[in-house]
Amino acid sequence: QVCPRLRTPRLPVWLCSITGRHGVLFGTDSRLLSDWKTERVFHLYFYNGQQEQTKTAHLTIDTHSHHWEEDRSEEPSSPGKRRPSVEMAIRTKWAGATVSWNGTDPF
Repeated sequence: QVCPRLRTPRLPVWLCSITGRHGVLFGTDSRLLSDWKTERVFHLYFYNGQQEQTKTAHLTIDTHSHHWEEDRSEEPSSPGKRRPSVEMAIRTKWAGATVSWNGTDPF
């Protein structure tokens, strides 16, 4: 039998498989599970345990950013327009969200 806390976590946690690597994407605000208003700007953390990741990535997610604020001078397929896999995984839940890496190099 599964413990009730495992069925209903107190904090938002997602186990991810991104480009063949497993990782954990999690938040520290329990309101993210129950109050849709907290989904405007919030923080998530990502850790995959790989050697190249020396610390947990602190991400700021903004779900109300505007697509017209992006640089339109680049083609969608240009290297400057490509997004990291972690960002694309986040956008499967929050389409169109912008992700700030807060000084961490995106991976």
